[in-house]
Amino acid sequence: MVTDAEWTRIRTDLRFGQVFKGTVVKVPRPGVIGIFVEIGLSVGGFVDVLLLPSEAEDWPAEGTVADFEIWWADSRQQIRLKPSDSRYLRTDFTDFVECFRPSWPADVGQPLRAPGPVTADELRALLRSDGSSASSP
Repeated sequence: MVTDAEWTRIRTDLRFGQVFKGTVVKVPRPGVIGIFVEIGLSVGGFVDVLLLPSEAEDWPAEGTVADFEIWWADSRQQIRLKPSDSRYLRTDFTDFVECFRPSWPADVGQPLRAPGPVTADELRALLRSDGSSASSP
């Protein structure tokens, strides 16, 4: 674990969509939570189950080396990744993005902003990802 100051410093050099060559280091519960990826930084990378294929046998196994893109970062000292290789990405990724993160194409190349209070737009996005109505407050 890094200090808050180190995490802030690391974040300032990162951009959404930035690609890292990573090694899958842990698949704790295949098909259930996601995979942990070492990307050469002092903070870990993680790919959420929602971005991976629906069948766990299609997930990259421990030891797999592949390209991963920065998908998200929040207050947790962890970089959320998405696989660059479509073999390791959910088959309906384009539809998923349109539904749950339509800002993704515009986010690519943008810096990760400093963590802070959740904005109204972020809250709406979180509610949509939980299956709640997009018009919910």
